Amino acid sequence: MKKLKELNWEKFIFIFVMASLIISTVFIGYKMIVAPATIEAGMEYARVKSDYTLMFFQCLLGIVAMVLPSIFEKRFKVIIPSYMLILYVIFLYCAIFLGEVRSYYYTVNHWDTILHTFSGGMLGALGFSFVSLLNQSEKVPMNLSPLFVAIFAFCFAITLGVIWEIYEFTFDGVLGLNMQKFMLEDGTQLIGRAALMDTMKDLIVDAAGALVVSVIGYVSMKTQKDWLQKVQFKRAHLK
Repeated sequence: MKKLKELNWEKFIFIFVMASLIISTVFIGYKMIVAPATIEAGMEYARVKSDYTLMFFQCLLGIVAMVLPSIFEKRFKVIIPSYMLILYVIFLYCAIFLGEVRSYYYTVNHWDTILHTFSGGMLGALGFSFVSLLNQSEKVPMNLSPLFVAIFAFCFAITLGVIWEIYEFTFDGVLGLNMQKFMLEDGTQLIGRAALMDTMKDLIVDAAGALVVSVIGYVSMKTQKDWLQKVQFKRAHLK
């Protein structure tokens, strides 16, 4: 029991997720070469090159995203709490490895909705962290009201959610991918409102997750509680 407590869970989870993404990238790179470009008439449904291309780029993006917190800490001299890092890494694992590589987006009901709601909340907490860092800076004297900070955190999360949807739309068009899920897994294209459903649902649940965290943050600041303290960034010299 004592050994379990001494185990560095942050490091263990990081290594596990990074290894999963690297191994997946190598395997998917091979499948990109041997997979058919299209499904011929009469053939049973199988993944094609565009499917593996999406997974390959998502895995590469995940690997880059894994090292960003360390770069951010060194570049801006901040401390990212372990709770935030663990949640961030688990989110990447669920979104990329389980969602794309293991097809949870298609096989597990509401998987995409759950992740977007969670990401909206995380981005809202990130918005609070940025304001907190500015408040800790001697170069930028600030004393913002709890309501303004909550609105900023909400808008920050929504903006990043919109940018993500623009990214998905762009690469769907450029590389012939299906990140916005306008096609079913068997290649059937959705029409009209059904084709927009995934994008609009993502934005709505992003907003819902961000709203919940923004309200919690507002009440926390208003009542001088520390409910978001464990996920907020800190200046390195304040350690």
